[in-house]
Amino acid sequence: MKENNKKTAVCIMSGGMDSTLAAYMMKNEGYEIVAVHFNYDQRTQRKELECFEKISRDLEVKKSYVLDLDFFAQLGASALTDKNIDVPTSGIEEGVPVTYVPFRNGIFLSMAAAIAEKEGASVICIGVVEEDSSGYPDCRENYIEAMQNAINLGTKEETNITIKMPLVHLKKSEIVKSALELAVPLELTWSCYKNEDKACGVCDSCRLRLSGFENAGVKDPIEYE
Repeated sequence: MKENNKKTAVCIMSGGMDSTLAAYMMKNEGYEIVAVHFNYDQRTQRKELECFEKISRDLEVKKSYVLDLDFFAQLGASALTDKNIDVPTSGIEEGVPVTYVPFRNGIFLSMAAAIAEKEGASVICIGVVEEDSSGYPDCRENYIEAMQNAINLGTKEETNITIKMPLVHLKKSEIVKSALELAVPLELTWSCYKNEDKACGVCDSCRLRLSGFENAGVKDPIEYE
């Protein structure tokens, strides 16, 4: 592992509120940030990348990686990557939603592990939320812990990576409050699954975000239709 004056964290950052807060928490703990963003032909790819770039500048990251994963579009099977599947707007339902992208976080973590090993980072940070999320199986704490074990088994002996998931047990309102306390630029973040200009306000992600702001007693700074 490379010797650094400061500890380094590889932060998976979508441009959304959760992963942005997680990265700022790592910065607040004294980590230098290596920011990683994935383009996977998702519906709001352009907007998410724009947000990631603005957030990375504000965060003053040590280095950033933008990786293209176009095979997700070929795979399909998700409303985020297959334009033939509508993004649901009728409200959050039980079970795994059609916006789930098969094994996305597993693939993201695997690529982040390669970057972490190269950069000599001791931490990978991911903004998964288990208790107040959309029901994605790859956001569960026990799954992330299993990935950490697998990553350390599959890397060099001197590589020892911890996957931090500081938001995993938080509710959206707690995420909003924590972001405000750390002066996270929430106006630069994007959550909408459908739109790239004004957020739709009715997809699962918008509903969760808006309820978080409402329960925190503050106004969401982004524009909605």
